[in-house]
Amino acid sequence: MFDTFCNLFILFMIYSFFGYIIEITNCSIVEKKLVLNRGFFLGPYLPIYGISCFLMGSLILKYKNDILTTFVMSAFICTTVEYITSYVLEKIFKARWWDYSNHKFNIEGRVCLFNACLFGLGGIIFAYIFNPFITNLLSKLNVVTIRIIAIILLIIFLIDVIITITTLCQVKISSLKFKSKDVTNEITKIIKDEIHKKREIKSNFFVRHMLNAFPKIDLTDRNNSLGKLKKYILKKKKKK
Repeated sequence: MFDTFCNLFILFMIYSFFGYIIEITNCSIVEKKLVLNRGFFLGPYLPIYGISCFLMGSLILKYKNDILTTFVMSAFICTTVEYITSYVLEKIFKARWWDYSNHKFNIEGRVCLFNACLFGLGGIIFAYIFNPFITNLLSKLNVVTIRIIAIILLIIFLIDVIITITTLCQVKISSLKFKSKDVTNEITKIIKDEIHKKREIKSNFFVRHMLNAFPKIDLTDRNNSLGKLKKYILKKKKKK
């Protein structure tokens, strides 16, 4: 049981890492500059890709002989995961992390047909090339090596999760400090006063990381702390 978990977790991290590589490559091409800061977590991995690959591995590999079915199921699975992720993040943080409203055949701006087709092609690559290669590579490692790698990756991932959740809670709590509607001056003062505190340094770093990772984030509630800090950062950039 433990060895099975170790194998699955390593696969999850590998899929998440390659998802991160895909994202920064795509964003770098679109932005016409090197973009390294992507994703919800601080580490170089995107769990949404890991989850999608797990679901594809569980549901589509049995239909591997039918490439059309593989394409359609991959597109459906990944698009569903993307939609649910967008919906949950918006409900929790009052922010739209990505928006495909300017794409044709989109659903509420959360998913679009173009991305679904890319997911379908990605599923074919995953089923016929990537997954067989990775699983074959892992099969050559001995049990002890796999356990050690899995434990190290798990510790790193859990630390990242704890830092992320803790910081987000601090950001939410810090929004209670703002009383007036025009909070620019309050933000400036609070950042200057508290930037020297270790807790606030982590918090501000994380918020800046999130804003850099999702530069086109649409804040549905611009009065929350993330929205306030974004307005503050943009204002400071204009002054430079």
